[in-house]
Amino acid sequence: MIYLTFLAALLLSGIAGYYSVIGLAAIFMGAFWPIVFMGSCLEFAKLVTASWLYRNWKTAPVLLKSYLTVAVLLLMLITSMGIFGYLSKAHLEQSVVIGESASKVAIYDEKIKTEKENIEANRKALKQMDEGVDQVLGRSTDEKGADKAVAIRRSQQKERTRLQAEIQKSQQSIAELNDARAPIAADVRKVEAEVGPIKYVAELVYGESTTEMIDKAVRLMIILIIFVFDPLAILLLIAANMELKKNAPRVIVEPAVIEKKEEATMESPSAVTPRKPKK
Repeated sequence: MIYLTFLAALLLSGIAGYYSVIGLAAIFMGAFWPIVFMGSCLEFAKLVTASWLYRNWKTAPVLLKSYLTVAVLLLMLITSMGIFGYLSKAHLEQSVVIGESASKVAIYDEKIKTEKENIEANRKALKQMDEGVDQVLGRSTDEKGADKAVAIRRSQQKERTRLQAEIQKSQQSIAELNDARAPIAADVRKVEAEVGPIKYVAELVYGESTTEMIDKAVRLMIILIIFVFDPLAILLLIAANMELKKNAPRVIVEPAVIEKKEEATMESPSAVTPRKPKK
């Protein structure tokens, strides 16, 4: 059990340290490798300091003990902030992908909507022309009315041709826009499926899954993770030290052996009679 505890502590510490270092490096991108080296050394020093404090708590000076305790707590806070930065960066990158694809889809949808409105307007104009011819036919009962209706339709022929051509052109544009929109919409659905679980978390916690509620749910999940990530690693390391200290072999000196040593010391001539100085 000791080795499992040590293994769990080291795994948690290693993963927490990796996330923290990458998160801190993302915050200070101007000095990536120096931050990586610094963060790695601080993570290692934190584990050593926590173990040393537990093993030397009773004998260590108060000032040293106090400083090292504060240092470990601050390093745990820095690690948690680095983890928060790393996980937040991952969420933001995913949100940017969704946002860009969704914006492209929205542009295509707006163009398709405009073409549909053009088709609707042209069809409405054709319908009005047909209604005008029908009204002329309805008001007349002889051949003159029919000839007048035919003349009106012939006069509208050029406009009708133009409107029908525009309708066909708009329909063709809609088909092309849908073809261009389809792969982008598929990417959006794929990414949305990947973030689907957090939507259910947002609905469970906040009652809705809007973009704002999803961001709040993500922040809540990250905070819960960092509260148990690095602190658990430190506590497991201390627990492993406790097990090692408890199971360490103890040297027990029996009273009989002590008495024999004392008797031998009393009977020794060198212990009773002092040596005479040489002349």
